[in-house]
Amino acid sequence: MEWDEIDKKILTLLQQDAKQTTKELSLKLHLSVTAVYERIKKLERSGVIEQYVALLNKQKIERNFVVFCHVKLTTHSKETIVEFEKDVKKLHEVLECYHVSGDYDYILKILVQNMEAYREFMVTKLTTLKHIGSTHSIFMIGEVKNSTHILI
Repeated sequence: MEWDEIDKKILTLLQQDAKQTTKELSLKLHLSVTAVYERIKKLERSGVIEQYVALLNKQKIERNFVVFCHVKLTTHSKETIVEFEKDVKKLHEVLECYHVSGDYDYILKILVQNMEAYREFMVTKLTTLKHIGSTHSIFMIGEVKNSTHILI
């Protein structure tokens, strides 16, 4: 799908604040409410806009202990990969999971309350998954950039 400059502006504005009304957007874009509404619907139907979410403050919900955990599988068969990916999707503490190249097979971004909660997660959940050969944890010291905005 091709986007014109107005579509790009709509996407930028919605990424900044998805709660803006079509009227607010129409004023910023100098378009009619109907034109903005139709463009947004087109972007939604095409799958460019997948969903609208609320971004939570990790500190206020006491989930600001961020861990990047590298996971190495014991084998690399299709069945092993499919099973691991299915199981890791069920772990609520895992916000992101990427299949990667290099020394490890996956990188997980995990949010928990503190070190004790991470230990509990590792002992009772992550390491109980089949086919994990080894893990390597890296703890976040400080957040330099965390953005959901994609430049179009």
